[in-house]
Amino acid sequence: MATLAKLATIGIENVRGLSGPTGDILRRNGLLTVADLLLHVPRRYLDRSRIEPLALAPIGEEVTLLATVTSVSIRRPKRNMSIVSMKVSDGTSDMEVSFFNQPYRATTLKVGTQALFSGKIERFNRARRMTNPAVDELDSDGLRTGRLVPIHGAFKGVKPGNIRRYIFDALKRSLPVPDPIPVELIALLGLADRAWAFDKIHFPDDEGDVDKARRRLVFDELFRLELALALQKRHQLDESRGRSHEVGGELVDRFLRGLPYELTNAQQRVLAEIRADLQAPYPMHRLLQGEVGSGKTVVAVATMLEAVAAGLQAAVMAPTEVLAIQHFLGIRALLETAALSPGEEAAGLGMESLFSQASDLPVRIALLTSSQARTNYDPKARRAEIRQAIAAGNVDLVIGTHALIQEGVEFADLAVAVVDEQHRFGVAQRVMLKEKAVTADPDVLIMTATPIPRTLSMTLYGDLDVSLLDEMPRGRGPTKTRAIKRSNEYIAWNLVKQAVAEGHQTFIVCPLVEDSPKLELASANSEFDRLSEEFSDLRVGLIHGQLSPLEKETEMAAFRAGQIDVLVATTVIEVGIDVPNATLMVIQDADRFGLSQLHQLRGRVGRGTAPGLCILIADPTTDEGEQRIGAMVESTDGFRLAEIDLMLRGQGTVFGAKQSGMVDLRIADILRDYAELVAARREAFALVDRDPRLAEHPELAEEVLALLGERVEWLFKS
Repeated sequence: MATLAKLATIGIENVRGLSGPTGDILRRNGLLTVADLLLHVPRRYLDRSRIEPLALAPIGEEVTLLATVTSVSIRRPKRNMSIVSMKVSDGTSDMEVSFFNQPYRATTLKVGTQALFSGKIERFNRARRMTNPAVDELDSDGLRTGRLVPIHGAFKGVKPGNIRRYIFDALKRSLPVPDPIPVELIALLGLADRAWAFDKIHFPDDEGDVDKARRRLVFDELFRLELALALQKRHQLDESRGRSHEVGGELVDRFLRGLPYELTNAQQRVLAEIRADLQAPYPMHRLLQGEVGSGKTVVAVATMLEAVAAGLQAAVMAPTEVLAIQHFLGIRALLETAALSPGEEAAGLGMESLFSQASDLPVRIALLTSSQARTNYDPKARRAEIRQAIAAGNVDLVIGTHALIQEGVEFADLAVAVVDEQHRFGVAQRVMLKEKAVTADPDVLIMTATPIPRTLSMTLYGDLDVSLLDEMPRGRGPTKTRAIKRSNEYIAWNLVKQAVAEGHQTFIVCPLVEDSPKLELASANSEFDRLSEEFSDLRVGLIHGQLSPLEKETEMAAFRAGQIDVLVATTVIEVGIDVPNATLMVIQDADRFGLSQLHQLRGRVGRGTAPGLCILIADPTTDEGEQRIGAMVESTDGFRLAEIDLMLRGQGTVFGAKQSGMVDLRIADILRDYAELVAARREAFALVDRDPRLAEHPELAEEVLALLGERVEWLFKS
């Protein structure tokens, strides 16, 4: 009896029929081992008892028929065109099937082949006909399929029936698969036997078998994932060099008292959670989620000042230079409001200090990016001098991008690291920032305004504690959203003129920088030229990712200063840009953006006292595009939109784009299987609490390592 971990080391070439070219095809599609074959579960099942006889199938409706090919021919009426014609029969009647420009059908659907044909039946010359139907080949594979026939995902060059045969052979050689999950846990959750589940997920007798087998294998997959996250969190605790902070001193109190508004209840709650982390003897690893404008920056500054009050250092790492500069300006202004600034002008960034007198509790901050170096205490400070000051401990709070973890930047004693919009950084950068600490590992606070569904926060960010700012500051209302067709875009331009006439500013967002010969989409460069003529009496600016960092900041500084009325942009302005006077955003070809991206863009307007308005110009060509636009108009709840986005795009897209290195799920669906996800997380973390290294469960540790691979290997080596 080979364990699943052992089967993950046995190549598919050991399965009958897979030692040659067919095995190469499966390997190219990710099926490398016998375990991969067992986990390649059917994508659906054919219920023989519910198949409509061809003689009774309705005309003009979508149907699925089980039929056998009785004749095949191919002809080529002209160059670059082929027509495969065949007759199929199910014993009650026959039907003509035509495939246009699919010549391979003549060889894959030979006479005698049994297959499912899905499509719309038409009448042609008194005969039934189906054109370009979807096809699932079954073959007469001689396997013990009952009423339910499994339909496995196939690959070009390999028939579904053959895949079913390979899996049958793999099962016959592998079962029973030993079960490493504790028997008491299986009994507690009422889970099926693992060997039975593998057998019945592939060759069930009825729907009940499918449901029970799938529930067991879904739990197993999510349990492995949550075990890896629990082990990672335990590793962070065991291997970290933490320190306990005293919290709530005069510096932080003065900062909070100096704010021109009261903290929301949510901000107070989150600060209490963070302070509890800071007082603990191990480092904080916390994810701070909050809608655009919910006050994350104030919470982050208060957190960093807890370290500064103890004579330690803090750092903010932003994904872009524009956002880093935005943070520098915003944090400097917050400190000045609370009379905590040294009182010097910030070296040419265009905003004079509000205080001419130096504070008795000055907080020295510095901006350090690949092209800029500034401080709030010395307008003449150069890059080398700032780096020396950071290394000597003469800078309290450092704000930057990747420059903070490159080019030899050293800290005297980094105690708190704030990472903004973590999904834009790889894990490696986060680890490198952490390694800048000298005497102890820093407390890490990860901020994101990108709403993360609870299902994802339990998987992608499952090793982090999560805080949520779910309350907006008083006076900040939701930005209204309206969708219009391209033929009515004049409505948007009238609104632009009206907004500027009222003393406000506008963003115009385009999906492309330059025109594309393949895509008929608005580009920033062309829109800038066109709108400069349309709004000849207005000041129109342009910003996109192909500009140099200095050019981008010059344009943003002019927009912040009110020297630009209309800013044409790409998604470079998606995150963190804060211009309270901007009240209108027009998004061209809005159906080409993802929901989360649209929500982030919308968050750039309505940040001041005046209400915001977002105009979506779109002529959606797909149902998904229509649904995205509709969701944006109907909802301003970022977490609801994130759930819709996940449903529309599928978890594969989300996991695939994630830089955490976490494995994609093969069987589970984190939306559909939410109950199993909650149970798996609860039981995995409880097990690791009892057995931190899985020393008492070596087979389980072996399985996690074998199926999650390099992603968790370091957990078992440390």
